[in-house]
Amino acid sequence: QVQLVESGGGLVQAGGSLRLSCAASGRTFSTYAMGWFRQAPGKEREFVAIINWSGDSTSYADSVKGRFTISRDNAKNTVYLRMNSLKPEDTAVYFCAATLRYGSSWSARASPDNYDYWGQGTQVTVSS
Repeated sequence: QVQLVESGGGLVQAGGSLRLSCAASGRTFSTYAMGWFRQAPGKEREFVAIINWSGDSTSYADSVKGRFTISRDNAKNTVYLRMNSLKPEDTAVYFCAATLRYGSSWSARASPDNYDYWGQGTQVTVSS
């Protein structure tokens, strides 16, 4: 069982930056690949990024590539999402999620069905 708690969301102007954190409980955190998703009002949950258990492999959605960076600190049981050059269209509730399956394809990594545990989410609002 893994419990996930996100933090770091807030209101920021376009072009600004935020760093989200996701703290995980449990001694097996380092065995999980960790992902970030987001969901805007009226839209489906959307994949943002994933990092494998050791932190040496990542994948990103095209919409955030070059602006967002996912990282993890297994000693602190925490995964991060650094978001730079934020745009109004990045406004959403951001969720972290854990999976034992990093996935052999981008589509597998991007599917919410691939993830076993989810946090409650943190709101990110980007004003224009």
